[in-house]
Amino acid sequence: MNKIFRSIITPFFAIIALLAVGGAEAPGTGTAPLEGYVYVGEWGWQTPSENQFSLPRGIGVAPNGNIYVADSQHDHVQYFTTSGSFLGSWGVFGYDEGEFRVPVDVAVGGNGVVYVVDRGNQRIQYFTPSGSFLGEWGSRGHKDGEFNNVDAVAVAPNGDIYVVDCWNFRIQYFTPAGSFLGKWGKRGSRDDEFGYPTSVAVAPNGLIYVTDAESGCVKYFTATGSFIGKWGSEGSGGVHFKFPAGVAVASNGAVYVVDAANANIQYFTPTGSLLGMWGPDVYGYGEFNEPEGIAVAPDGTVFVADTCHDRILYFRPVGKTNK
Repeated sequence: MNKIFRSIITPFFAIIALLAVGGAEAPGTGTAPLEGYVYVGEWGWQTPSENQFSLPRGIGVAPNGNIYVADSQHDHVQYFTTSGSFLGSWGVFGYDEGEFRVPVDVAVGGNGVVYVVDRGNQRIQYFTPSGSFLGEWGSRGHKDGEFNNVDAVAVAPNGDIYVVDCWNFRIQYFTPAGSFLGKWGKRGSRDDEFGYPTSVAVAPNGLIYVTDAESGCVKYFTATGSFIGKWGSEGSGGVHFKFPAGVAVASNGAVYVVDAANANIQYFTPTGSLLGMWGPDVYGYGEFNEPEGIAVAPDGTVFVADTCHDRILYFRPVGKTNK
């Protein structure tokens, strides 16, 4: 699905979803297996006002287990315990330090520093774990360190920051303080080019995984952008994607992809062999509604931003204790 079109219709679907579930019972904890996982819980639409969302997109897990969510239409970041208890938030609409214009992604470094994609301001801002402003970089443009529809961010084990520069059809990477280190990609269909890059994740071994929505595939590279391999094609079902919107890599190297248009989660070996999938049917409203963000905690818990249902859901591998 064309992302410009999605940016227009997403708010409409969010309103429809809220109207559709008005007065509905909050779902309880489920135990049915979902391709190797069980539903554990959720938070968002049915909970107190401080942790309601309006189009939550990006989601990140801190080393201490706290969950950070880019709440795009509220123009702020919220953070929670692993079970969804509200801890705090920061940000308002604006152009100054610590303010946002449609934050769409968040990633947390090994030192707890929180990096936020501030799409409307075409920049990356970074903060302490509780939201104190530390710095920023970026502006609109095509030069090194500039962005055109900045879309996603990921932190490597060595601290380097990888950013999806969507309409420049490239990945740029930086030091933790934003000094430019390198880039790769341009518009095209070659293995080292992109049609529509949407998300990025870094594996524990330093490999870089990028979803390309136009070709419906996942590509992976060395830390400096040398192409290694890819999998997937446009379509429905296993190893097919209609709009892969988010990617995350677990501590064991498994790669998780959230497909917004097919409303499912698929997970793979590091080289792309399908391990399992679930969705669109999940607990709650009955199915995902254009999920976009995904993150995997060190214990294997998978957190999904169910964007047009304004909620976060989380799942654990079968056999793990539900806490």
